[in-house]
Amino acid sequence: MNNIRRKQLAKSIEKINEAIQYVTGVLEEENEAFENIPEGLQESERGETMQECIDTLESMISDFEDYVSQLEDM
Repeated sequence: MNNIRRKQLAKSIEKINEAIQYVTGVLEEENEAFENIPEGLQESERGETMQECIDTLESMISDFEDYVSQLEDM
């Protein structure tokens, strides 16, 4: 791989890391919102939907981190 493509990959890694930061911020806010609702609502359909979103965001962050790792290995 030449230097130009390496620089492009480095820029891609930067962008993915930025995405991780943004998604992590949303995750933290959603987690806080979920924790601040009464337990009865946490077990409601709304609470379950919030928990599914939290789980999805956590999975996305993990995937992004895997992508960064794979790109760095190249």
